[in-house]
Amino acid sequence: MGPEPFRFIPSPEVLEGPAFSRTFQGITLLTVLASGYWLLSLWQQGKFGGDTGWNGLRSAGWFVMGWALLAWTAWHVLRSRVRIDAQGLHQTWIWDKHQSLDELAYAKLLRVRGLEWLMAPRFYTRTLAGKFTVFYMTRPSMLENCSRLSKELETFRRM
Repeated sequence: MGPEPFRFIPSPEVLEGPAFSRTFQGITLLTVLASGYWLLSLWQQGKFGGDTGWNGLRSAGWFVMGWALLAWTAWHVLRSRVRIDAQGLHQTWIWDKHQSLDELAYAKLLRVRGLEWLMAPRFYTRTLAGKFTVFYMTRPSMLENCSRLSKELETFRRM
């Protein structure tokens, strides 16, 4: 049979919100737009092979691909959401992340107090099988619940 699984009820029962703060999202968007403008201006100046046409753009292929990856990641930063409920934690991201509460072995909230608006706090989790998952969150109610979850899990695993 084994030990009883860990149970946690967040308060309120379902919490959902953005994974990253508006400030962080704004900085991310500004970085993508500024680097895109810079890349475009370099292409227009012929810095990728002397041609401002398609040949110059083809020469800039790796730079364009790098910018596309940056933009793709920024898109996910803008739309990423996290949810905490009685079943577990879930975050929409480049790939969706899910962690069931009954499989948790370890959880820790890492954050820099006072800088949550800039650096998204991270909630590190590890399963009984050793799989690590990191969830980003920004809402104070989520941070409080994650802190409580971490303490309750530590107490539960000591028994």
